[in-house]
Order: sequence, then structure tokens, then C-alpha cells
Amino acid sequence: MAAADKETRAVLPNGTCPIPRHAHSLRLKPLFFSLEPVMTELSGGPALPQERRVVTAIPGPKSQELLARKNAAVAGGVGSVLPVFTVRAGGGVIEDVDGNSLIDFGSGIAVTSVGSSAEAVVRRASAQLADFTHTCFMVTPYEGYVEVCEELARLTPGDHAKKSALFNSGAEAVENAVKIARSYTKRQAVVVFDHGYHGRTNLTMALTAKNMPYKHGFGPFAPEVYRVPLAYPYRWLTGPENCAEEAAAQATDMISKQIGAENVAAIIIEPVLGEGGFIEPAKGFLPRIAEFATSNGIVFVADEIQSGFCRTGQWFACEDEGIVPDLITTAKGIAGGLPLAAVTGRAEIMDAAHSGGLGGTYGGNPVACAAALGAIETMRELDLNAKAKRIEEVMKGRLAAMREKYDIIGDLRGRGAMIAIELVKSGTKDPNPEATAAVAKACHSAGLLVLTCGTYGNVLRFLPPLVIGEDLLSEGLGILESAFAEL
Repeated sequence: MAAADKETRAVLPNGTCPIPRHAHSLRLKPLFFSLEPVMTELSGGPALPQERRVVTAIPGPKSQELLARKNAAVAGGVGSVLPVFTVRAGGGVIEDVDGNSLIDFGSGIAVTSVGSSAEAVVRRASAQLADFTHTCFMVTPYEGYVEVCEELARLTPGDHAKKSALFNSGAEAVENAVKIARSYTKRQAVVVFDHGYHGRTNLTMALTAKNMPYKHGFGPFAPEVYRVPLAYPYRWLTGPENCAEEAAAQATDMISKQIGAENVAAIIIEPVLGEGGFIEPAKGFLPRIAEFATSNGIVFVADEIQSGFCRTGQWFACEDEGIVPDLITTAKGIAGGLPLAAVTGRAEIMDAAHSGGLGGTYGGNPVACAAALGAIETMRELDLNAKAKRIEEVMKGRLAAMREKYDIIGDLRGRGAMIAIELVKSGTKDPNPEATAAVAKACHSAGLLVLTCGTYGNVLRFLPPLVIGEDLLSEGLGILESAFAEL
């Protein structure tokens, strides 16, 4: 091996490692001549300067050309928040084809929590690519799948015996959680909550609350799905102080009277709601719902697809109130950007489905499993729970000052690096999606990627990579404040 290729791979604070970018480090050896893993130059995460750089209008001319190609070749139903075409990403930035470098407050919707091209993710996934890409775990299994399930048993709440099954996406995980709960309880009904989001498959569209764009025109939907009130403190009519008790009483009464608790297989809830607006249910609500589920033999499912893996400053958001779910669904941040999802839960519940009843051709793909082990390694080594808490401290301090200054910021909420502000019309709590869109557009033009969400389209949500530098975080918040000043 060349001397340059033996340089120490010191891990940087953003979860990457410096790798020399010279021609002689490009090693493309045919695998039939050597069993040595293929090594290629990494120009993204490990080497990308951590700086905002705007050199063209956003999107720039090359992105505009690619957008025309996208519009001609990609189905119109597949939209993009910001049509800048990425060539590299890492740490807290995304670089596009025009040479612009944007500050990333989105993390691919909470996926690249460890950063894009994190050293351990690339190292483990590259080694697995050189060994084999696929066998199908249901045909000939492999150790990586088992290792991921062992890690999930260690990391998820509770000290009971646990098992997992791996899938490709969050929607698949939720759908399989329903299958498992129905098999275990021999019941059919599933209870979900106002403002919840659980996916885009037929069943998970039925579970999802918001019509546009997720459900509109795609029915009919799966039956035996029932929706009950959520403890939404900012919008609870009698005030946030009454929210937990009253919402829990309403929800459990509806389940008992309108569905029959004895008919319910599962209650599914996001401990911090994602697409619905980063809503933190009022304290006390989740324990009441979990207790009701246990008392009535209902499987309590925590959907941690967006809130899991250090995103809220804990491994899983349900830990905040000591909730130990029967089943927990995960995806997004689990594998550093590769498609992987899981259902983890009590062994006796997970074993309820018959042999062959769970699975899928690509579920628990070996490369994705290797990436997940690398992502978890990074989370531990860099203590990303602590970094998420620091991000919360910085963001909430700056955002609270903006809320005092701009009365269209009605609410500030969230935990860790899962923070949101809800925009309203001045002097009211009426949703203000127009201002939300305008602020997002101004941020994008200035080189800051932000996302919107919420049932009413009036929430700005912030999901920076957990490895983002504080200088970029502060600069991004400054851009956001300038966007408010320009309204």
C-alpha cells in the first residue's frame, strides 16, 4: 500500500476523517485479481470544507439544467424541497453542482445524523461491498443482520428479552409492527392520533392524519384504523396546563366507547410527532396512554422513525418519560443514509408471527447493516446524545430571542436536534403557512436548507446533523433571523 494510503484516520469532530485527495490514492483493483477491498477517493464527508458558500443564484444554472432533465424523466409526484443537485455532502454542509455550499438544517429528514460519509459508515459499508452485496437473509443469512438486532436489543428501552426484524423503510417497519401486533393479540383495530404521520403505503396512509400531499386521491384505505385526540399543548383549547389529562381522558374514552378496547391490537404514536409539526405531547399524556394499553392487553408501539438514534438527546425519545414500549419502530438515522428499518420489541410479541410471515427480499441488506453498525459506533464514540443537547441549547436560546422579537412565532418546541417554531398570524393563533413558505424561501436563497411541516403547513423544523459545527449552526440561525427581518 502507498505511504499516503497509510495516513492515520483521525476522526474529526464532525464524524469524518481526513483522507488525502491525490490521484495516487485512487485504487481501483479488479476483484478477480485481488481479495483486497476496493478503495476509492472520498471527496465528500471526509474532505468537504465546513463553510457556507453561495456563488450562483440558488438553484444555479447547472441545477436548473438537471431540473429540466428531472421533469422530463421523473414522475411528477416525486417533488423536491429545494432543487439544487447534490454532488457532495458532509458534516453540516451540502455542496451542489454549481459549487454552492449550503448549511444543512435538514439531514435528509433526520437520516444523516452522523453526517454524510461518516468514517465508520464508509469503512464498514465499503468492506461489506467488497465481500458481498446480497444473499437475502431469508435464503442464506449473515452475521451483520444478527449484530444489528443485538445492538437494537441493547439500545432500546427496557431490560426484557427483545428480538428484532429488519426492513427497508419506516413505512415497512410500521406496517410490520401492525402485522405482529395483530398476530399476537388476535385483534384487528389499530389506534393512531391526530397529527400523526406513519408512511406512504396503503396501510400507513390510513394511519397518517394529513390528507395533502400524503393521502389525497390515493384511497380507499385499509380498514380498522381509528384516530383519537393528541395532547397538543399549544393548541389545546383549555390551555396547556389541562392538556395531558383532558386529552388522555378523551382518547381513552373514545377507544373504550367507540371501538372497544378488547378489539384493539395496537396503539401507535410518535413520542415526538414529526410531519405533524414536531409536537411534543404534553407531559403525562404518553404514560397515561401506555398504561391504558397495558391494562387492556393492547400492544403499545412507539414510532421512533424520525425521533430515534440520539436525535432528541436520548437514544430514543420515549425515554424522556420512562416509556418502555412493547414494540418500537426505527429507520432514518439508523444507518447513516443507507435504507434500513427495524421493528424491535418484547420477544414473546415478536415471535407471534409464524415462520416466513415476516421478511422481504432486501430487508436487512448486508451493506445497510454494516452501515448501521458504523453509525451506531459513531454515535457512541462522538457521544451524539450530548451533541444533540448542545444543539438544543444553542438553537433554543437564539430562537427564544427571535420569538420575543417577531410575534408571528407563536410557539417554540422540541428536544435535542429536533426543534421547531410554529408561525401564526400576528395577534392570533391562526396558522400562517404563507409566512412559513416565505421564510423558508429566503433561507434557501441565502444558502441555508430548512424544512417545513405541520398539519397546517406553518411549522419550520430544524434537523441539523448531530455533527454540525457550532459556527455553522450559529451562522444558519443568523440567516434565519435575517429572513424574519425581511418579511
